[in-house]
Amino acid sequence: MPQTVSRRSFLTAMMSTGIALQIPGETLGMFSGKTSKTKIGIITDLHQDIMHDGQERLEAFLTHMKKVNPDALLQMGDFAYPGDKNKTVIDLFNNAHSSRMHVIGNHDTDAGYTKQQCLDYWGMPARYYAKNINGICFIILDGNDKGSPNHKGGYASYINKEQADWLQQQLIRATDPVMIISHQPLAGGEAVDNAVELQKILSTHANKILLAINGHTHIDSHVVIDKVNYVHINSASYFWMGDKFKHKSYSEEVHKEHPWIEYTCPYIDALFTTLTIDPLSGIIKIEGRKSTWKGRSPKELYYFHEKTWASEKEVVPSISNRNIKRKNS
Repeated sequence: MPQTVSRRSFLTAMMSTGIALQIPGETLGMFSGKTSKTKIGIITDLHQDIMHDGQERLEAFLTHMKKVNPDALLQMGDFAYPGDKNKTVIDLFNNAHSSRMHVIGNHDTDAGYTKQQCLDYWGMPARYYAKNINGICFIILDGNDKGSPNHKGGYASYINKEQADWLQQQLIRATDPVMIISHQPLAGGEAVDNAVELQKILSTHANKILLAINGHTHIDSHVVIDKVNYVHINSASYFWMGDKFKHKSYSEEVHKEHPWIEYTCPYIDALFTTLTIDPLSGIIKIEGRKSTWKGRSPKELYYFHEKTWASEKEVVPSISNRNIKRKNS
């Protein structure tokens, strides 16, 4: 077995800088004199039930968070099946901090598991909900609704009218700055079926929204639509390649026990980030993190020789070190 993810991650974390986003003046004014920073530790798409080292990757995240001392922890879906088989991993996350947030991913209800089990095992208040942390309203959405008129097959990727109306009411009533959290993206590659509708809702209240972040895509990407920043946070574990690009990155024993890994290009190190909101400086920072591919990369497998939904710049084993400013026009 190679060196543990925790040790490798400790070393690679030292190489990171971060993403910086300027908080617009109107949104900054909603902090009402608040000057202390808010830090949120974020991990997404761990895929405990695919990866052989999912627990090690989560432990690397939690070890780093002990040094960061965040105000809350957030996992953005495709985490671990909500059942007894994953009790150790679920408890590790839930016991690591008194304040934590869960998002339901499309794969969390595979193998016969249900959303209700996610609520029960993970300790979620509802499938979509709002939580206030240090005067910031975190709105968590469930992008797994069925009933999309534009559904093209496969997993549901949709936010239904009931939930969209609830989101709109939350934004209308919000007196604190807002963070929008979802598993499936609301903009960019593989966005939910009714992304344009949701973008209009968010853009109407852009002066209240700090940022919208998502998992699901396993890419490193950022788009701005009508004054709202949307950031895709990369997976903790891998990029999904699919049946055509099956290959082995680990030992025969690992692949025998975890057959779905051969459909992926794994990252050697766990990827995760810290979101820091600083009202005093008016800056949001997303900590960058770098790893490398385990085995052959998507480029070496000729993944980009065909038309794909994600670019070569987005399919990377990292969370980017870029600087971004929110556009005000």
